[in-house]
Amino acid sequence: MTIAALILTLALLGALTVMQFLLIAGAPIGHYAWGGKHRVLPGKLRIASGAAIVLYGVFGALLLSRAGVVPGGGDPPVIVATWFLFAYSALSVVGNLASRSRQERLVQTPVSALLSIGILILALAPAP
Repeated sequence: MTIAALILTLALLGALTVMQFLLIAGAPIGHYAWGGKHRVLPGKLRIASGAAIVLYGVFGALLLSRAGVVPGGGDPPVIVATWFLFAYSALSVVGNLASRSRQERLVQTPVSALLSIGILILALAPAP
């Protein structure tokens, strides 16, 4: 179950990363992100998309560690950080549900919910 959760979360983070790169490049898919107000993101939100890509990389590294693929998965800081990541992702479900953008609600809410479930499974897993 842990490996399936890891694959799910990494695949979702990968898809979100691709979306953020497309947003940075000016693709007209802004209704699916950042509150959905802009079809094409303005400069500040493109910078935020770049920051999101960096965070997704950190999240992926943390989850790889927690799953035992890289060392440290049983260390207390990794365990605590995984629980914080779960809380953050669970809050993102609420944020996506509250979005004024119909597209963001329909697409990002299930994505963030699946991401949260995968992270929860990894957080609950025994130390590798």
